[in-house]
Amino acid sequence: MSSKDRISKFGEVKTNFSEINNMLNLVRNESLRIDSKFLEPACGDGNFLAEILKRKLDQVFKKFKENHINFEINAMYAISSLYGIEILEDNVAKSRKRLFDILCKFYNKNFNLKIHNDYKKSLQNVLCLNIIHGDALSLISMETKKPIVFSEWSLINETDFKRRDFTFKELLAYQPYQEKNLFSDLGEKAFIPSPIKEYKPKNYLKLHEYT
Repeated sequence: MSSKDRISKFGEVKTNFSEINNMLNLVRNESLRIDSKFLEPACGDGNFLAEILKRKLDQVFKKFKENHINFEINAMYAISSLYGIEILEDNVAKSRKRLFDILCKFYNKNFNLKIHNDYKKSLQNVLCLNIIHGDALSLISMETKKPIVFSEWSLINETDFKRRDFTFKELLAYQPYQEKNLFSDLGEKAFIPSPIKEYKPKNYLKLHEYT
């Protein structure tokens, strides 16, 4: 499909680097927090998510550059906080690979160590669960033809993550709750539904075992 056809049929428009950073600077403090969550409902090939990840990784490195294990764990936490929905399948694959490559290249640049294969597989699985091939208007997954489901990742201790799944539709339903919800991070009174599924915690190197 030509670029013209993609624009006409899907409204695909590329946002340039300067515009992305100007927009992110409007929420600068949130974009620098390791645990702040971002959802891009039409993420394309990941322009916005890539720049957010770069900012987060800089913060992770500043805090944990003396300990590569702590860096790995918190870099995983950072990437697990990024979510996207994209209707074009090739863009979904590009976005996932782009975020994966950014983290791996950052790691290789700053640590003279080989990345553990389980870490790579866990990164890839988190990205597959967070970057969804779906329609943000109908709230339906293009792969399953069912409602879009997002996974919330919580770092519950020094090494372990807990996963909880929520339907995107329910996340938009605004049920009152006292805790933070999956996409409400600003410290205000948040709204959250009940998860449709909760999983046993896993070590950060074992997140690839989640299906």
